[in-house]
Amino acid sequence: MDCLFCKIVAGEIPSTKVYEDDYTYAFRDINLQAPVHVLVVPRQHVANVLEGAQVDGLMQHMADTVAQVVRLEGLEKNGFRVIMNTGEDAMQTVKHLHMHVLGGRKLGIEMG
Repeated sequence: MDCLFCKIVAGEIPSTKVYEDDYTYAFRDINLQAPVHVLVVPRQHVANVLEGAQVDGLMQHMADTVAQVVRLEGLEKNGFRVIMNTGEDAMQTVKHLHMHVLGGRKLGIEMG
């Protein structure tokens, strides 16, 4: 499979790890949209949120991982944003389910 995020999870492409467990991997995005910009991905290849919803417990586990990242990055006090893009119209550029965790400054509506 020629999936960028699968290669990152497998360690074939370097990344800056923030958190990992048996089911998810969180790493810093190289195209920062905020001072804190972390991607949370499942280790298993799942194309998008629609497919992810079909995998028992996956979306809950990803939400739990987001909570871990938020605590590790100190975002719980002032807030953060979580974004999932699905499909062409949403500009999903990597066809592997991922959540963007953004924070570290006041975020404007243009990022939504």
